[in-house]
Amino acid sequence: MNHSQLRAFHLVAREGSFTRAARGAGIGQPALSGQVKALELAYDVHLFERRGRGAQLTAFGRQLYAITDRLFALESEAEALLAGAKAPSILQLKIGADNAFHVLPVMTELRRRHQGVRFSLNIGNSEAVLRSLADYETDVGVTAKQPPQPRFHAIPYRRDRLAVFVPRGHEWAGRETISIANLAGRDMVLREPGSVTREEFERARRAAGIELGNVMTIESREAVREVVAAGFGIGVIFAGEFGRDDRLALIGLSERELVVREYVACLAERRQVPGVRAFFQIAAGLAKEEMA
Repeated sequence: MNHSQLRAFHLVAREGSFTRAARGAGIGQPALSGQVKALELAYDVHLFERRGRGAQLTAFGRQLYAITDRLFALESEAEALLAGAKAPSILQLKIGADNAFHVLPVMTELRRRHQGVRFSLNIGNSEAVLRSLADYETDVGVTAKQPPQPRFHAIPYRRDRLAVFVPRGHEWAGRETISIANLAGRDMVLREPGSVTREEFERARRAAGIELGNVMTIESREAVREVVAAGFGIGVIFAGEFGRDDRLALIGLSERELVVREYVACLAERRQVPGVRAFFQIAAGLAKEEMA
């Protein structure tokens, strides 16, 4: 069995495109296509339906991809273990999170326990966090969307409540709470679809049976703050993410059910990678402290 041919197949299956797979791997598309074609010829199998610029897996291709997904995940885990044996005092961890506020306590404690630990941190919505884990772009993630079993291993981490925020000059700026019904007809500034903040707010809005005014969709948490501060509408956020901003006032929502759970997650086969294991241990300890 040719490892390079399997790797080429896996890259194309993961990306859904020969072009994207070649670009991501830094090799020419003809070379990548040749490897996949050689694999198909060697075993007399048909792995992809070529449709325009895309490449859709056949039924047999999906079966093979399920195997290569595990194969290359284990290869990555072996590399991490061997790297740890060579330099056991140094952890390298690629983290994805739906916001920095929830992940920083774990990173801070991990740095205290392991001198020289090296981090990279990618911030995106919950769908992006899970996608980066599935694509082996990150090692561990913090997300408000519970990952599907059995591919992911996840533990509950902490809770947070949905809230709204307004400019300091807004008529509601001095209030501690409002009901979601108070938002009927109001202009809103919301995160993009795929954001758990947006999903939870829309679920609560529909349950309350209200219609909003103008809705502006923004694809970053920081941009939402700026647009709300400029007076374009009311923002929605989880209270733990708000931090401090003297231009804005945070207002709680009185509905008790507007609580979500954050999760720490990784691919199930990568849970024993040293850095991932250390991250989970710290997160589990912080979760116990929150529940105490």
